[in-house]
Amino acid sequence: MLAMRDQLTAALTMIELDGVAQRMVLCPPDLSTDYALTVARESGAQAWLGDAPAPNEASFAVSLTVTAEPRSLLGGLERRSSHLTEWILLTSATTGAPKLVQHTLASLTSAFAHQPIAPGTVLWSTFYDIRRYGGLQIFLRALYCGSMVLSNPSEGVADFLARAGAAGITHISGTASHWRRVLMSGASSNMAPRYVRLSGEIADQAILDALHAAYPNASVEHAFATTEAGLAFEVGDGLAGFPASLVGAPGASVELKISEGTLRVRSAGTAVRYLGGQTTGLRDGEGFVDTGDRLQLRNGRYHFLGRSGGVINVGGLKVHPEEVEAVINAHPRVRMSRVMARRSPITGAVVSAEIVLADLVGAPGTPAAEDVLKHEIFEHCQKSLASHKVPAMIRFVASLEVSAAGKLVRPNA
Repeated sequence: MLAMRDQLTAALTMIELDGVAQRMVLCPPDLSTDYALTVARESGAQAWLGDAPAPNEASFAVSLTVTAEPRSLLGGLERRSSHLTEWILLTSATTGAPKLVQHTLASLTSAFAHQPIAPGTVLWSTFYDIRRYGGLQIFLRALYCGSMVLSNPSEGVADFLARAGAAGITHISGTASHWRRVLMSGASSNMAPRYVRLSGEIADQAILDALHAAYPNASVEHAFATTEAGLAFEVGDGLAGFPASLVGAPGASVELKISEGTLRVRSAGTAVRYLGGQTTGLRDGEGFVDTGDRLQLRNGRYHFLGRSGGVINVGGLKVHPEEVEAVINAHPRVRMSRVMARRSPITGAVVSAEIVLADLVGAPGTPAAEDVLKHEIFEHCQKSLASHKVPAMIRFVASLEVSAAGKLVRPNA
């Protein structure tokens, strides 16, 4: 079990142990002590490795605990490889305990390991923690073709952007929520990357357009990947969703199909299996992983509606929060939004929305001004959404909670 608080220590440890350890379990720093015990048991951990003393050491049921420091020392050891190391990642579950997902270095690097290395300096950074799938992908890409500036969870957005800019980062990745925070910070000009990447959440048209405006000289790309399925696609045409031609494309290294309304993925990048008490198979009989993300085909392009388990039931009619958020976020006064269910004695639930405005300085300051803007957003939604999807209640808020994985926190999701 790799249980470091410091990302640099974790990075050096992963490099040292791949090919030596039979299995590495990458524990994110916000992993609770109670679940750490479950992880130790389900992964069959024999050793605990961290940069602080192990909590409740006796109860971990491991035979070895080691404290590591991020110091580079010249050693006389001959490099060797004795194992095809299993890389165990924890899913960023919104409800319940995360699952333990088994990968190999080959599956984690399959999306780029055979690509030619482009000329010139490549300096990566990411808002993700490198113990999570999205951050680990960037860390491994940096090892493959460049170097990396690590983020610091205690660092403010503006300070991080200033540090990344001063280092001359060329490539940077984060979720849509990460990028909305960047744009709201007023410090987006602290860096000038030539490649901007979104993943981990649906990239709607509003955030893609905003990033193109903020970084006109950068290539803006959004990717879809999950811990289990690996990378499904990367799209850099500036449009939300992805071309329908990617589904069922003959000879593709990553195979996509739509079954029962959800996206399924099969490739060398899909995980091997779940560990521990997870009994449901990771792959179906044909080797495809069901991502659980629902799609809708519009004008030759698939658009994400949201997660299968995250729908709001309005009088028997289904509403995907992410679909409504994409419409709200397209309003010029809106930076980000969160759509939730609110109980109704008539329909069981109605749609409600919390909205962060793009220009907080120009935010409505009186009840009358707020009512005018709410009505404007309401009419904006009516033009694009069925009536049961239009928010019945709108509330302006200063901020929205984002999880440690960089995703919008959804109560009761």
